[in-house]
Amino acid sequence: MVLVGRPNVGKSTLFNRITGRRRAIVAAKPGTTRDTLTQDTEWLGVTFRIVDSGGVFGASTDPLQAQVVEQGMRAMKAANLVLFVVDGREGCVSADEEVVRKVRPLGVPVVMVVNKTDDRRAKNHCLEFYQFGFEPVIEISAEHGLGIGDLLDEVVKALPQQRGTLASKKTNALTDTKIEEVAVAVIGRPNVGKSSLVNRLLHEPRVMVNAQPGTTRDAIDEVLQWHGKSFRLVDTAGIRRAGRVANAEQVEAVSVLVAKRAIKRSAVALVMLDASEEVADQDATIAGEAARSGCGIVIVANKWDLRKSTDPLTAKTFDESVRRKLRFLDFAPILHISALTGERLSKVLETVDRIASARSQRVPTAAVNHFVEKVTRAHSPPSSGRKVVRILYASQIGIEPPSFVFFTNVATKFHFSYERFLINQLRETFGFEGSPIKIHVRRRQK
Repeated sequence: MVLVGRPNVGKSTLFNRITGRRRAIVAAKPGTTRDTLTQDTEWLGVTFRIVDSGGVFGASTDPLQAQVVEQGMRAMKAANLVLFVVDGREGCVSADEEVVRKVRPLGVPVVMVVNKTDDRRAKNHCLEFYQFGFEPVIEISAEHGLGIGDLLDEVVKALPQQRGTLASKKTNALTDTKIEEVAVAVIGRPNVGKSSLVNRLLHEPRVMVNAQPGTTRDAIDEVLQWHGKSFRLVDTAGIRRAGRVANAEQVEAVSVLVAKRAIKRSAVALVMLDASEEVADQDATIAGEAARSGCGIVIVANKWDLRKSTDPLTAKTFDESVRRKLRFLDFAPILHISALTGERLSKVLETVDRIASARSQRVPTAAVNHFVEKVTRAHSPPSSGRKVVRILYASQIGIEPPSFVFFTNVATKFHFSYERFLINQLRETFGFEGSPIKIHVRRRQK
């Protein structure tokens, strides 16, 4: 099911309302949505996918409009139901007629959705939309949630698979064979090749690619099946320095917030670098955002074909430079790839899979305490007071990320150097490749 309509009729607001998530960026600026957003949702036991298309119709000054139209038309041709959204406040305009000319030849059911009918002005315009001959015509207010239930009732009726027949069987089958998804956020500065990587992994032009910075605005989710496993790739907007974002337009500021939210809900982050350039301070800032969120991290040096062409022996020196600039990510593997040529792309999903598994690893308490005995014998914790600090016992208290608590006789925290020592020893002993490790210290109660 795809949402279509001219700019600023409320498609993205309706998308967010139906899905129950604020995924689509909503702004007064026409043409805010560029890529098509998809989300699975459910109503009355029927599961269906809803697609928010970009500003396919009407005049636009967006230099990427041709690509926006191409993405939107592809979504429309693949749909089995169209929600034709119009603005009840403004009434029928010529741009709506353009939508009709594009939608009618598709030969799929169309539900006419008159939005913004909470406004008194809309009452005089609603009847105008019956001239297009689409039924049913549903009056709603996406912003305030009015009429959404009635609209979804009509959606369920219009879908090819109705409740109680194939749709419910399909839903049950999906529930029985549900494969756990690994959320993977693709993050980095503008123009490092995030969208190119996602498209290459999906083997289709799912996300718009352009040399213009800020091409991607929304966080675009797409599920990829690989060797019987499921990965939800999230292509995020490029994150610029905070000062530049503060002075930028509102849409970019919101895009950055959406990107940061995507990092927090991901299991693994692909921190993408431009291998043709030196590592920038902003790369470290973005990587730090991922590390603080606790997700697993893979450093992906893209455009390696450009770097390799200038210096075939550059891998070692480049990696040393990355390690200097991103010291806090010494646990993260570095991959050298080219999203353009496909070089070493198979390593990306292999590494993501290993790190996702490592984040879920749980160490038995007996093994943790054997580890404590071994490391404290070689290097006991430093003491700042009169009493000697001793680790009495320890246990793993969480996964994703792996978290450990150490109980001591007096201390409530370790010196940062000793905490780093423990983390390195935990990683050397138990693995946890690519994952941050959290350390907690508790004084044993008497």
